[in-house]
Amino acid sequence: MVTFSLCMIVKNEAAVLDRCLSSLVDLMDEVVIVDTGSTDDTLAIARKYTDEGHIYHFDWVDDFSAARNYAFSLCTGDYIYTADADEYLEQKDHDALKNLKSVLMPEIEVVQMHYYEPKISSVLNTISEYRPKLFKRLRTFTWIDPIHERVRTEPLVFDSDITVTHMPQQLHVGRDLEVFEKAYEKEGKLSHQLYGMYLRELYRSGDLDQLTRGSRIIKEILSREQVSDALFLDMYTVLARQARKAGNLAAFLTYAARLLPGEPASEICYEMGEYLYCEGRFDESAYWYESALGQQPILDIHCSGDLSLRGLALCYGQLSEAADGEESDLYRQKASAYEKAADEWKMPEEE
Repeated sequence: MVTFSLCMIVKNEAAVLDRCLSSLVDLMDEVVIVDTGSTDDTLAIARKYTDEGHIYHFDWVDDFSAARNYAFSLCTGDYIYTADADEYLEQKDHDALKNLKSVLMPEIEVVQMHYYEPKISSVLNTISEYRPKLFKRLRTFTWIDPIHERVRTEPLVFDSDITVTHMPQQLHVGRDLEVFEKAYEKEGKLSHQLYGMYLRELYRSGDLDQLTRGSRIIKEILSREQVSDALFLDMYTVLARQARKAGNLAAFLTYAARLLPGEPASEICYEMGEYLYCEGRFDESAYWYESALGQQPILDIHCSGDLSLRGLALCYGQLSEAADGEESDLYRQKASAYEKAADEWKMPEEE
């Protein structure tokens, strides 16, 4: 049977670490924990599950990859299972991983699992998505094809039915955005994939100060880099949100004018709804919230769901207050219906 190393980087995770380790430890042949500066009882909890020789310290350098690469270098198992402290396995998934360990073929190099976030998320637009969680530690290169032979470079990936439950106590938006910003300052640019993740988290969870810093970065990027059409739309959507929240109407309308023609994304329709609502133009605001429901999101699926539904409820509530008699009752009924629809709205299970 293959051997598993559990590999974790942690900092101040005393509230959740025991839950994580207790759901995994009996399946692991080695538990490697790298601490980046805990000041709570994280290390005391870690010592319940592994010996002192498998607990290490890493000076935090605002780089998760650096910390994880160091942690990986300490593992000795055939496969490395990487976990965050606020994840855990339900019993059925624990049993599924135990079964997988007993039958895992050495040809498999990466095992993906359903990453399930039932409550809060800063980036997911579905309740779950496939993520690689189990990695072969040492890769073996083999030749393939009977003629014009070549070395197989693509990893063999297995999509399992195992679900990893992620239950963070709170979002780490400030930390995450700071890491993005420092990486950009250090390198002068990021990969387009990281730009996309940064923009999604910034749009969904950033406050005005964070949006303002992000907008400066976006403008720098646009001034010197050629970006894809999709990334351009993401960037302009964040710029529009920042301008609206900052009360910069001229800038907001400039960005909106680039985003609204054709088939606009849900987000810019939602932003128009928000702007018009604050202006007290409730009929027009309702039109844009309604439009957001019918368009596709690019950064935040909530704009095409519960956020716009609640916006409609607020609009019709305001219109009800300003009307009389049957018209007021009709608006009030609409407000109640949209509020109910927002309460019942659910994110898609998985793409």
